[in-house]
Amino acid sequence: MPGELRHDLRHDLRRDLRAATDRDPAARSPLEVALTYPGVHALWAHRLNHWLWERGLRLVARGGSSIARLLTGVEIHPAAVIGNGVFIDHAAGVVIGETAQVGDDVTIYQGVTLGGTSLERGKRHPTIGNRVIIGAGAKILGPITIGDDSRVGANAVVVGSVPANSVVVGIPGRIIARTPSSAPSTTLDDGLMPDLIGLSLRSLARRVDELETLAGTESEERHVRPPDSGIWSGEDFSI
Repeated sequence: MPGELRHDLRHDLRRDLRAATDRDPAARSPLEVALTYPGVHALWAHRLNHWLWERGLRLVARGGSSIARLLTGVEIHPAAVIGNGVFIDHAAGVVIGETAQVGDDVTIYQGVTLGGTSLERGKRHPTIGNRVIIGAGAKILGPITIGDDSRVGANAVVVGSVPANSVVVGIPGRIIARTPSSAPSTTLDDGLMPDLIGLSLRSLARRVDELETLAGTESEERHVRPPDSGIWSGEDFSI
């Protein structure tokens, strides 16, 4: 193995181990991470496969990526560009397409897809900036850019570019907040994400009430609407 590859792999392996150890509170030691974390194994396999791809050994690289997918549950095309310090947590079901680019210190949770929306050759997968956090089940599709220090909520479907320091949730993904660039977040608390549909329904119900009051046609029928507590009572539904 050439000395260049040995040097680069040593550096990348250390960064991958440090990223997983620092960002996963369940990690007890670098040795445990090295032996038992499929997300780390998938990254290591990709780094070797990408090296082979760049040197024209593309069939070998594709074979290596297929074996890695079977062993880890993570599918990364060997042509994809993955930065340093990336952490794939839990790993299962992650898909990263051929022309995807992932920056440094990105955190990716299970079920994430960095996919394409076109059958034409060329750039068709996302570019993810540095220090981005992508929640479980999120889908980022097309040749779009997710800016540095942004957070994508669980199960969001993002089909448009997002500026740096944004928080994106929903289907399709909507920017709900901007965070100061001087204080990037290192966590993604999906429990604090707003219910966009619930908020919209609540706002619509208030407006209907106001219009009925102004028109003097307020109905005596009981309106079913999202409660302020956010918890639906069983009596609101006929089952």
